[in-house]
Amino acid sequence: MVTMPPLVSIVIPAYNNADYLGETLDSVLNQTYRDLEVIVADHASTDATWDVMQRYVDDPRVTLLRTEAGGGALANWNRVSQAATGIYLKLVCGDDLIARDIVAKQVAALETNPTTVLAASPRDIVDADGKPFITKRGLAGLRGVHSGTEAVRRTVRSGTNIFGEPACVTMRRDVLERTGWWDSRFPYLIDEATYVRVLLQGDFVGVDQSLAAFRVSSSQWSVRLVRDQARQTIGFHDWLAEEHPAVVRSSDRRYGNLRARAMARARQLTYAYLGRRMRRSNLESTTDAA
Repeated sequence: MVTMPPLVSIVIPAYNNADYLGETLDSVLNQTYRDLEVIVADHASTDATWDVMQRYVDDPRVTLLRTEAGGGALANWNRVSQAATGIYLKLVCGDDLIARDIVAKQVAALETNPTTVLAASPRDIVDADGKPFITKRGLAGLRGVHSGTEAVRRTVRSGTNIFGEPACVTMRRDVLERTGWWDSRFPYLIDEATYVRVLLQGDFVGVDQSLAAFRVSSSQWSVRLVRDQARQTIGFHDWLAEEHPAVVRSSDRRYGNLRARAMARARQLTYAYLGRRMRRSNLESTTDAA
């Protein structure tokens, strides 16, 4: 008897991603894992995002949707996730990239370890031109299978999201549904807060290869509002320690909050460096053109 591979849903909540969405979709559709459905929803973009999506209208794997304006990221993330029918779900933002074998490797890790509900891999951080400036970022040493509570405690103590952006993660769709879909009570932590809720239902598996790329630019909200992000991280830690004291102890919370402030400062320095690097690159391009 031949066992069919599990269907995987890759969902893409797009918003004003016209410049990068084609590259993102190509990386999704070029996966070595073939049993895929791809769902893209345009959240009332004001650029050519919908036009870019039309290039893929004839691909039988692809479903194109539109989400009405309003509701923030939560509305579109839930829209694409709730439309998915796969056993496993991976959300990829409309300007990120994934390696050709990320789905195959993460699904294999999940299938090999039936108690696991979420797999994650490190990623490279790339600039607006797709050039890496930080490589193999994430996991904080969590390789292989660990209890979900151990993974949650590790991300709190790290003071940052060790699992990475959604492109780095594949999770069981039924567990995401059971826990109430994406959690935006701390808006900057919509991904990490959701992972934590899923991981409280089962085990974690880390696939120790850099299999995704997260694109940042010096103009992103995370540059301008990095202090608010740190405050929300601390608020999330405090809430988690209160709601799940057996998982996150007071000492974990205090240490994680100190780390959150330090990580905020590190992000500020990183984005300042990135801004200088992009300005220098643009200047060199202008000089070469002249």
